[in-house]
Amino acid sequence: MEYDTIQLEIYDRRAVLLLSRPNAMNAMDYNMMRELADCFEQLHKEESVQVLVIKGEGKVFSAGGDVKMMLKSEDPNDFEKIMSVITRLVRAFYTLPMITIAKIHGAAAGLGFSLALGSDIIVAETPSKIAMNFIGIGLIPDGGGHFFMQERVGTMKAKQLIWEGKVMNGDEAASLGLIDYNVPEGAAAATVDQIVGKLLASPIAAMIETKKILHAQKLPQLEGILTSEAEGQTKMRKTQDHLEGIQAFVEKRLPEFIGK
Repeated sequence: MEYDTIQLEIYDRRAVLLLSRPNAMNAMDYNMMRELADCFEQLHKEESVQVLVIKGEGKVFSAGGDVKMMLKSEDPNDFEKIMSVITRLVRAFYTLPMITIAKIHGAAAGLGFSLALGSDIIVAETPSKIAMNFIGIGLIPDGGGHFFMQERVGTMKAKQLIWEGKVMNGDEAASLGLIDYNVPEGAAAATVDQIVGKLLASPIAAMIETKKILHAQKLPQLEGILTSEAEGQTKMRKTQDHLEGIQAFVEKRLPEFIGK
């Protein structure tokens, strides 16, 4: 398939997916979300692929959801379409019958970080800015962010990190268990290549079967959270705090939230 905002290359048993909106810091607009959902669904049919690497073109992995798209999209039907395609994207990604690896450099924030957290293995360079920062614009995590944060750090810590929306570097993210490999700047590509080589030299069919068993057990919970995120995000989109958060982001100033 041909895509406009992503690139997929398949090399025998390994596939590489490139987020390709470098001029927008690989922020995810509706088109990229839809293409990712289509791509992940298509990958389910690629029976030879056993490892998928996801990375970002340019300076960052992904800055998250496209804020400009949020400003333009005032029609509730448009937002419903966005949440629906995010659900498709996450479900198809979580159920992929292959080992998934996210290679983070520069930044992974918001929906971009949700995507990375959904990967089986996360490699991040130490200077990277890593954040589940939906709270900064008066929103809640989507893309399964609640589920993946809870899986990684537990319920109590997940709540605190989501509420704080703190921007972390690789050292901080690694200390919390949010990433698996914290490597120096410029070393992520070599580290990922080493991991891929080790995986492909392992009895990877057995590893993938373990993933299928564990993920099948958790899938109903993920689907429930995706439904709740869509409903909750729809409510938050109508709040004064969200409108203020978006406006402050555009104007590059601190927001003044009022809790409404």
